[in-house]
Amino acid sequence: MWPVGIFHSVTLSVCVSEGEQEEQWLADAGLSTLISEDSEDVDNAVLLLTLTRTQAEAVQRRLDSYTLSLRKRNKPAPRDVRDIFHSPITQHRRGTPKEEVFITDVAYCEQAVIFLKQAKLPQNKSQRRKEDGTLPRVVFPKCRLGVTRIQDLSHSDMKKVRQLALIDMTALCDLLELEVKRHKTSKRKIPESTLYGVPLATLLENDQKIKPNTSTPLFMQALLSFLEKKGVDSEGILRVPGSQSRIKHLQQNLESNFYSGQVSWDEVSPNDAAALLKKFIRELPAPLLTAEYLNTFSAVRDITELKQKLHMLNLLILLLPEPNRNTLKALLEFLSKVVSREKRNRMNLWAVATIMAPNLFLHKAVPSRLTEGAEKGHAEKAADVMRLLIRYQDLLWTIPNFLMSQVRKLNENSNRRYQFYDRRIKNLLRKIHTDSREKPDKNTSDPCRTVKIQVGDLVSGTMEFPLNINSRASDLLAQFQHQSLRSPDNGKGKMRSSLFCVCSAGEHCLDPDAHLLDLYNTNSGGEWVIKLKPNASRGL
Repeated sequence: MWPVGIFHSVTLSVCVSEGEQEEQWLADAGLSTLISEDSEDVDNAVLLLTLTRTQAEAVQRRLDSYTLSLRKRNKPAPRDVRDIFHSPITQHRRGTPKEEVFITDVAYCEQAVIFLKQAKLPQNKSQRRKEDGTLPRVVFPKCRLGVTRIQDLSHSDMKKVRQLALIDMTALCDLLELEVKRHKTSKRKIPESTLYGVPLATLLENDQKIKPNTSTPLFMQALLSFLEKKGVDSEGILRVPGSQSRIKHLQQNLESNFYSGQVSWDEVSPNDAAALLKKFIRELPAPLLTAEYLNTFSAVRDITELKQKLHMLNLLILLLPEPNRNTLKALLEFLSKVVSREKRNRMNLWAVATIMAPNLFLHKAVPSRLTEGAEKGHAEKAADVMRLLIRYQDLLWTIPNFLMSQVRKLNENSNRRYQFYDRRIKNLLRKIHTDSREKPDKNTSDPCRTVKIQVGDLVSGTMEFPLNINSRASDLLAQFQHQSLRSPDNGKGKMRSSLFCVCSAGEHCLDPDAHLLDLYNTNSGGEWVIKLKPNASRGL
């Protein structure tokens, strides 16, 4: 049950005004130069030319709204996107398969356009089909370059992914007629507490002084580790409340002694630890799903088609700040383990989602104007979205292929940005590039790549690897392992290794199933590096 009256808590955030909201959106999408007096066409075109037609239309709508707010304040309007974005974009079309296949080669907003045109996505929400409560298996086909996960990309490329994801998500909201408001959290005084009510970024900054590579708060890691060992098989875990007096005493003990390592978990009740976990999430000074996107997460329940729901959630996950995204991932992985032990703990997916949803979707930093009669419906919507996050988390933490293609195009355009200054020079250079391109010789043998071997920060050698149409990253790593085991001076045994493609844009960890010839043709100038972690068992 959701706490009575929680929807009427004191508001600690401020609604962003219409003009400020559009200005912030353009900044987040990397398009703030469109409204700057000193903006250059070259800066705008580099990003805009990577967008699909529907994405560009979403950008134009934000600019139009911003322009209207400027007119009300008697300020000059910004440039029109159509003055820059003039290249026609061919919409990709694919038939909708009967089974639930999650396609990521085509922009999500463009897929929504197709659904709407085929009348398979009803706009009347009252006609929503009834669901039987079960969630289908969603097939996620791999492309020949493999699956790209969030942690595989460099920081610079992830920044571009977030900008493009924001544009596609906004275009999708426009098509699905979802009205969502962004909020900004007001500044709050950080409490004297060392664990509860402390911003995630502050917790991680302190924790990284102790454990440099940690990506989630050490306190949360300790709670989850304890619950995985002692709590996942406990009947009613997360549902059965602990003792309020014990919980209060345990929290005080943890606040005082957690970092000194003087806390004994032997006598801790799993139900008390579960209560502290929920309280930790609930008392973060800003929502784990962020004030900016919490309402958009909630609005996912109003989407009819399952695949469109997953499209929206996939984009929202990409938009979360890294500390929030990593913490949410750790939480969802634990909740998935609880669900997997349903026969022992009597906690199915719906029960776990219903219990955990209030801790993520209700927050005192984000205002709620719901009446008491609407609270139940909102609770059900939040639980439904929570259920999707738990069930499809492996899919949601991947970067869709269309965004990867746009990032590659964006990197290429950035490297050739001078061409946008003069169209005649651009066309001439394109003609020269086309004429000078060597035609492949059908009789030539398969290409061969030189791969660097790196241990720690030191490059210790190289190896040659011939490429053919069937070569995969796992084949290259297997050849390396075979050669290293045969080497007489190798006394380290098997070592965990990963293959990276390094180029001017950054570093990209490759999926073991990635086809290397396709990678070579896509980025022939990239450098390939095998990175090793000594004294670890091999895992591909």
